[in-house]
Amino acid sequence: MVSVWSKRPALRVLAITAYVLAAEFARALLATAPGVAIAALFLGGAALAVTAVGWPPKRLGLGTTRFGLRILGGLALAAVLILPAAARSSAAPMLPAALAAAAVVVSVGEELAFRGALYAALEDAGGAQLAVVGSTAVWTIAHALSHPPEFLGAVAAAGLLLALWRWACRDLVAPIIGHVIADIVL
Repeated sequence: MVSVWSKRPALRVLAITAYVLAAEFARALLATAPGVAIAALFLGGAALAVTAVGWPPKRLGLGTTRFGLRILGGLALAAVLILPAAARSSAAPMLPAALAAAAVVVSVGEELAFRGALYAALEDAGGAQLAVVGSTAVWTIAHALSHPPEFLGAVAAAGLLLALWRWACRDLVAPIIGHVIADIVL
């Protein structure tokens, strides 16, 4: 049986894009309320992870083949993502455990949503170039409420780096690891 998603890949792209943007904007707005920032991060990350439901793990770039190399790649991506901040700062602040755990949930949820489901849907709709550029653009737009405008260039660059890794290596494990480490450190 063929689903409506396989017949109309553009419809799937629009649905995922609308959902992830709504989830990110809701999380950013909820996080501004006093005392609910950590809960907003946990809920937002979980809401984003829902986009991966129904996708085969291999299609999302998840798998266990060459797992050691995937971990090494994630460490390399993390180093690239945190290097500019490390060069400017003499000491990195330590996150409280609850905030660090929330950052992990959001990082994983964002990777499953942007470089997982959205990337796969865009690739089905128009190929790898559309997947790289489109997932990076939606990623950057999604961060417009939670980051100052002058930081959006760095957000776009990080999204592009992670999307290019996803394309070149057909891998989502390393972007998840890199993103998690970068969010905890930064």
